[in-house]
Amino acid sequence: MLSKEQLRSLRRSIDEVDRQIVRLLERRIGLARRIGEVKRLLEMPVRDLDRERAVLEGVGKMAEAVGLRKEGARAIFREIIAACRGVQEATRVAFLGPKGTFTEMAARSFFPPAGTEFIPCPTIRSVFRRVQTGDTPYGVVPVENTLEGSVTATLDQFLASDLMVYGEVELHVEQCLILAPGTSLEDVKVILSHPQALAQSRNYLEERLASAELREVSSTAEAVRLLSKVPHAAAIGTELAARLYGMRVVARGIQDSPRSYTRFFVLSEHDHPRTGRDKTSIIFSVEHVPGALYRALEVFAERGINLTKIESRPVKRRRWEYVFFLDFEGHRHDEVCHEALEALRRRAILVKVLGSYPTWGSA
Repeated sequence: MLSKEQLRSLRRSIDEVDRQIVRLLERRIGLARRIGEVKRLLEMPVRDLDRERAVLEGVGKMAEAVGLRKEGARAIFREIIAACRGVQEATRVAFLGPKGTFTEMAARSFFPPAGTEFIPCPTIRSVFRRVQTGDTPYGVVPVENTLEGSVTATLDQFLASDLMVYGEVELHVEQCLILAPGTSLEDVKVILSHPQALAQSRNYLEERLASAELREVSSTAEAVRLLSKVPHAAAIGTELAARLYGMRVVARGIQDSPRSYTRFFVLSEHDHPRTGRDKTSIIFSVEHVPGALYRALEVFAERGINLTKIESRPVKRRRWEYVFFLDFEGHRHDEVCHEALEALRRRAILVKVLGSYPTWGSA
């Protein structure tokens, strides 16, 4: 058996290893700072997803070689990478708030918390405005949900803005039933949440809390915040909001459909360099004559480019005329995609490239 002195000796050894780790981290951050200076001189973006991916793949291989868990090592290095990126450029990210929303969760999944300041905004328009004015280099807004459809406020802002799509996030929408400390399900008389969250959780509420009053509020995060002020209440919201406001989750995944996903766009003044696993979003419009839309889409079919989304939006200045939002696989600088866009410009009266960015999950 180990004696207490042996235990103290082992702990002193751990302390020495920790000191070595800190010294190495200091060295790594110093190198990252110098790299940031070079990037500024070369006018290169701070974040290089290809480089980050290569580092994480290398870390995983090294971890496995010495018998460590690959994913555990990668999780540690994601935070190290984020901290190093923070000294190159302090990242500020605006998102559709308040704090604790699914949009904040999406922002935190794209930008690691270390070295990032997340700024809640009251409206989608205010997120766009912060990025346009240079107050924040990035913004995150919802663009569509698999059950509810497109977020029209986001699409309308793209029509009026010159911002581009730098990235995308797909988030599984998991609604949670949340209570204040000391409150039990038997005490619940009021359920607070955003109208969509209440509608998405109708079956669960009818089965478990049929007698409770449903009360609509401005957001799921606001519902969780109000639990400290509304007696005998429960909220439907995110696990993140529960942690932020000191509440407890009593049930997860209470939404009726398990197939509810929301897609978010990361906004910036520029789009993303090619990665080989990219998607491009555009807006275009055509003359109001027979066959015009067919001829526009033909430029993609002729070149074997896969379309992943097409949606029309009315032109507010003219009745019964539309613009089309289109996503396709590939980067706008890929030769075949560039050719298709040039051909589309010859057949359309408007073509606006919103940006090319890595397909979610590929980074």
